[in-house]
Amino acid sequence: MNGLLILDKPAGMTSHDVVANVRRATGEPSIGHLGTLDPMATGVLPLLLGKYTRLAQFYNPPWGAHEKAYTGTIRFGFATDTYDAEGEQVGEAVRPELTLEQVCAAAARFRGEMEQMPPPVSAKKVGGKPAYKIARAGGTPELKRARVTVAEFVIEGLEGDVAAFRMRVSAGGYVRAVAHEVGQALGCGAHLASLRRTASGPFTLEDALTLEEVESLAASGELEGRLPHPRTLLPEIPAVTADEQTVGRMRNGMQVNLPEFGAAPMVKVFAGQWELVGIARRVAGTLFQPMVVLANSE
Repeated sequence: MNGLLILDKPAGMTSHDVVANVRRATGEPSIGHLGTLDPMATGVLPLLLGKYTRLAQFYNPPWGAHEKAYTGTIRFGFATDTYDAEGEQVGEAVRPELTLEQVCAAAARFRGEMEQMPPPVSAKKVGGKPAYKIARAGGTPELKRARVTVAEFVIEGLEGDVAAFRMRVSAGGYVRAVAHEVGQALGCGAHLASLRRTASGPFTLEDALTLEEVESLAASGELEGRLPHPRTLLPEIPAVTADEQTVGRMRNGMQVNLPEFGAAPMVKVFAGQWELVGIARRVAGTLFQPMVVLANSE
C-alpha cells in the first residue's frame, strides 16, 4: 500500500508501537513516520506507506521542517527528570499559589525565537546516541541549546495547580522543555501534564484516523480509498502530468522536458491523475533531472 496516512496517535504508545500496529493491520512492511510523539502524547502522527517513504526528505527540507501545533496542560508544584508526567519527581513538591495573570506573564517570556535546552530524556542525538539512552544508563548527556521559535503560547485557563495552554512551535522544539522553564521562572517547578498535537505542518486532526479506524478500514479493504489524493501531497511543489515516453525516460534516470513553465525548483511528476512517478529538479527552463523515482505500481 502506497500513500500518506494521518493518524490520531493514542496515549500510552510509542511512535514505533504505532508503526508496528499499522504494519500488522495493512500488511505493508515499509512504513515511516514524519516526526515522533512521546508515549504520553496524542494527536497527529503522519505516516508514509510503501514507496512513499522515499518522500520523507521533502517533508524535512534543509530550509526547515513544518511547524507543529499543540494543546495541553502544565502542572505546577514540582519538576520531573523528563519534564513531563512520566518522569520522576525532582526536589520537594510545593503548593503554589498562582494567579492566571502570573502564569500568563511568565508564558509571555517564552514566545518568539529562543535558545532551548532539550530535555535530558529525549531523542536528541549526543555523539550519535539518543540522549534518553545515556540518561537511562545513569549518564548525563551533554546536550547543546538549539534555536527554536515559539510562534504562539497562550495560557487558556488555570484551575488549581494546572494550566491549560495552546502552542505553535518550530520543528525540533520541545513543549515539555517550555513547561519546565515556565516552572523555573515562577519558582515553583512544573512539568507537562498532558499533550495533544493538533497539527503537524499541513496535517491536522480533522484529516486524522484513529488506530481503530485504520484497523477496521484495512480489514475491509477500504483504507487506501481514505488516504489523501497523491496530488494533494507536498502542496508547495507543483504537479505535472507526463506522457508515457517521458515517464519511461524519467524511470531510467534521464533528464526530461516537462510542461512546467513557472519558476518552481522542483515538480511532482504524475502518470495520469493518480500515479506519482517521482520528484524532479529543474535544470533549466523546462528541463528536469529526476531526484526520486518511485517504483512502478503493481
